[in-house]
Amino acid sequence: MAGSSTLPILTADEVVSHLRALRARQPVTYRAFYSSQLRGIVTDPALMVIPFDDHLVHRGHGIFDTAALVGGKIYDLEAHLDRFLLSAERSKLRLPGSRGEIRDIIIKTTAVSGRRDGSIRYWLSSGPGSLELGPAAGAEPGFFVMVFDGLSYPERWYTEGLKVMTTTYPIKAPLYAITKATNYLPNVLMQMEAKEAGFDNGVFIDADGYVGESSNMNVAFVTGGRVFVHPTFDNVLAGCTSLRLLELARALVDQGLLTGIEVRDIPVAEGRAAREMLLLGSSVKVAPVVQWDSQVIGDGRPGPVAKALLRLLEEDMRSGDRLIPVPYQD
Repeated sequence: MAGSSTLPILTADEVVSHLRALRARQPVTYRAFYSSQLRGIVTDPALMVIPFDDHLVHRGHGIFDTAALVGGKIYDLEAHLDRFLLSAERSKLRLPGSRGEIRDIIIKTTAVSGRRDGSIRYWLSSGPGSLELGPAAGAEPGFFVMVFDGLSYPERWYTEGLKVMTTTYPIKAPLYAITKATNYLPNVLMQMEAKEAGFDNGVFIDADGYVGESSNMNVAFVTGGRVFVHPTFDNVLAGCTSLRLLELARALVDQGLLTGIEVRDIPVAEGRAAREMLLLGSSVKVAPVVQWDSQVIGDGRPGPVAKALLRLLEEDMRSGDRLIPVPYQD
């Protein structure tokens, strides 16, 4: 905040200078940003901006999704686009172009970034134009793509396992849970609550006492009978990583490490008594949970299924059939 009673009226050059100074104080790894409102790509993080009156900003009326970038290839983009389009429909958002055009913009922005490993996040909004509750009349939908170095988690999560708590915050209503919208307030509050209580993350429980999801990750278990179980996707987001792991896990059944795979309601008591508990997501991949509230999970150490699923997923991300090469201009 300015200490003087007189507030400066800034020029365009001064605004850009201040934005660059802001980024210098808050180091970022943003590589390239496409904006349909700018009609192009920028690589200067100071210019990666969205209007304050965009409906995504002041009303949370927007959606997003994230795809992984591995070895210069985009992983599982088609599955992420499927979910993106479903979220747009549920949110009553118009697309700025066809699916093919959106896909092309994502790939071209990634090429400009020069980044070979990281994440690609993209958003859709109903556009700027007013501060009203409804979208502004005549507003054009905004589409944005960000290529960045990706999220990272402590190495101890994988070597030692992490601890979660049952959050005191209510789970999202089903419509909002299955839509990947930008309103993540319950998720943020849950994670903050967990950190303040000395845990790594939290877990939502639904009104019927069944396991929901974590902050930005799905939850799964390995039962005492070595069945890989995952909550139904009626009340939680259908994680693209979870859906892929449910397919990849069949190999562990063939190997005898698992006896079966089930997607069903999971009572809390069953989850606490599980042999293994896992967090699944595009950034975290597969992370073992060794404690839920005061209950130790299994023997309190990362289990064999967590390690095997992580290995399968990483192999799939490097050499599977869901990779799109990026046409870099080297």
